[in-house]
Amino acid sequence: MPYAVEIRGLQKRYKNFTLGPLDLTVPQGAIYGFVGPNGSGKTTTIDLMFGMGSKDAGNISVLGFDHLKDEVDMKRHVGYVSPELNFQPWGRVRNVIHFVRGFYPTWDAGYCQSLLNAFHISPDERILALSFGARTKLALVLALSWRPHVLVLDEPTTGLDAISKQQVFSELLAAVRDGDRTVFISSHAITDLERFADHVGMIKNGRLIFEGEITGVLERYRFVDFTADQPLELADQPGVLVQAKADNRWRVLLDRSRATIDWLKSRGAKDITDAPLTLEELFVALGRD
Repeated sequence: MPYAVEIRGLQKRYKNFTLGPLDLTVPQGAIYGFVGPNGSGKTTTIDLMFGMGSKDAGNISVLGFDHLKDEVDMKRHVGYVSPELNFQPWGRVRNVIHFVRGFYPTWDAGYCQSLLNAFHISPDERILALSFGARTKLALVLALSWRPHVLVLDEPTTGLDAISKQQVFSELLAAVRDGDRTVFISSHAITDLERFADHVGMIKNGRLIFEGEITGVLERYRFVDFTADQPLELADQPGVLVQAKADNRWRVLLDRSRATIDWLKSRGAKDITDAPLTLEELFVALGRD
């Protein structure tokens, strides 16, 4: 069975930024959180996935379809939501629903109505009068109602309050419950992703820092506090990222796949304690310059 999304060796060069080489793998049936600091390449990756812009190198496949050679077949199975989508020309909610459903034989009218009810959107409402958050929820209704096999969301919770976020993620969980549907979310809502996603990938400066099941990723990293009587040279040590230093006390982020506490001990570290991280703490630790 092909992956829901598989990216290999993707590169895109701009004047002041280079994406990649990027390898990324999204399993089928997953809710995959794609995270990274502003300007790290998240939206560029999604744009290239949908053929918006030309890549310089690499391959992108979605459900086994090449994103360019099989573009029509791919888009028959993939939904897309972005805060930049604009439905105002249709005037009212019912009009844009009528327009969009004509493109999708799999449109589920009952499901569409249940989503409208859950998000408290009336078909008679004027789109121009909807709040920013309500327009985002309308975009989700239009993307979910035809039950795509892969749903790609670019910052879907922007402008949503805590209750609305809960509603959105509850619907996304329901959408993948059968194990055959996949949600790929680019988002800064790290705490929400830790609660609802099962896989995560982090990009920084155009390169993937890590990806995998969230539980495995969080097992891999630890905050380690220790003291050292002698100066330590840790700046270039793979798997050890200094977070803070005061006098003889240190805090480092330890990537246990590349370095160990025993290695720190061999360099003179003493009084060692280690603690697990949340996904947000890991994001901040690796994302800062």
